[in-house]
Amino acid sequence: KVWDVVGEATLANDREFASMELALNGETVAGFADGIRCDADGNIWASAGWVGDGYDGVHIFAPDGTRIGQIHLPEICGNLCFGGTKRNRLFMAGSQSLYAVYVEITGAHIT
Repeated sequence: KVWDVVGEATLANDREFASMELALNGETVAGFADGIRCDADGNIWASAGWVGDGYDGVHIFAPDGTRIGQIHLPEICGNLCFGGTKRNRLFMAGSQSLYAVYVEITGAHIT
């Protein structure tokens, strides 16, 4: 969910940010997101799983909540983080494995 921040301590207008539902093999399925990270463009990267082939891995959402990509893994992805010297290497913790891939974006950094 997302909310509008009103003043210094009030939240209003709650709404769904993104749906984990996905059309897969002629049916709509929905797994769960676990770990999340943000990139420098404001996209949300969510580890996902508990469905199977074509779903498990990482789902990427634009700032408006639209799914813009996926990284498929052969197992559930429980967590993820950006790392490396340029923060452009995505590390993904699967249920039994650790994966890493270079991506074309850098992870967000708090300064």
